[in-house]
Amino acid sequence: MAAKEHRDGVELSNLDEALTPDAGATKRDLVDYLAAVAGRMLPGLVDRPLTVLRVLRGREPFMQKNVPKYTPDWVRTVTMWAEASHREVRYALCNDWRTLLWLANQRAVEYHPTLGLADNIYRPTHLVLDLDPPDDDFTKVVAVAHLVHQALADTGLDGAVKTSGAKGVHVFVPIDDSAPVDDVAAATRALAARAEALDPDIATTAFIVEDRGGKVFVDATRAGGATVAAAYSPRLRPNTPVSFPLQWSELDSVSPADFTVHTAIDALDGRPSWLESMPAPQRLPTDLIAQGRTIPVARVAAMHEGKRRARARRERGEDTD
Repeated sequence: MAAKEHRDGVELSNLDEALTPDAGATKRDLVDYLAAVAGRMLPGLVDRPLTVLRVLRGREPFMQKNVPKYTPDWVRTVTMWAEASHREVRYALCNDWRTLLWLANQRAVEYHPTLGLADNIYRPTHLVLDLDPPDDDFTKVVAVAHLVHQALADTGLDGAVKTSGAKGVHVFVPIDDSAPVDDVAAATRALAARAEALDPDIATTAFIVEDRGGKVFVDATRAGGATVAAAYSPRLRPNTPVSFPLQWSELDSVSPADFTVHTAIDALDGRPSWLESMPAPQRLPTDLIAQGRTIPVARVAAMHEGKRRARARRERGEDTD
């Protein structure tokens, strides 16, 4: 059995085991990376209920909301009612390096905090657009990111951008607490629609995948208790890329694969942190909210459309199995 190690009061084990066969990284690499970025990463996690993606030996990766029973008592937690599963969930609050280190030893690779703080997760501190390309061609998502940037500027807003760590990018717009969550969700839909309108040949707000026509999906559904991969979070993909903050001017000259647990640390030199890249919180314009109220909620609209299409297939006598 491999000898256990201790770091900052946390017992660590099996550090030299690979995270996955194609991760290109061991648990030690994960711990060392998180140690290097903790000062930049933790401000985006503090007081936000946290969901993590864990990968244990011999098991499929799984998302974990409820902390395990053996969680140390020094890990801060918050218990919340989960309407979807009709049960109470005890979330971790990753408010310090020791907690982050403990989570890493649990083979928590990805870190997904809520957009709202624990005292009210349904009041997001940021409006978020998630740009999801149809394939691994990052130039497509970059082109649409510039549309989003233009739509923000046209609306009098500003935001920050980071790679998602997967195929796309996340755009974060800090907002004040003047708008209730329904208005934040409406403004998000309106911003997505404005970006799409700038060039509908490359951008789409179509929630149903088959309706996107190979375009980049401008996802406006991240509101109302949603989570998003944290800035600097590793992602469980080949070579373990990370979600990396960028300047808007850099988008055309980088690739998500440029930033992994091995390369991102050196890339931090001379860069502002994610927190430092953020504009001050902004008030959402009333006309943006009003426009968004006229746009159906994507998931609801998609559900009704799916039922309509299934009904039409049945009426045509087509097999729906």
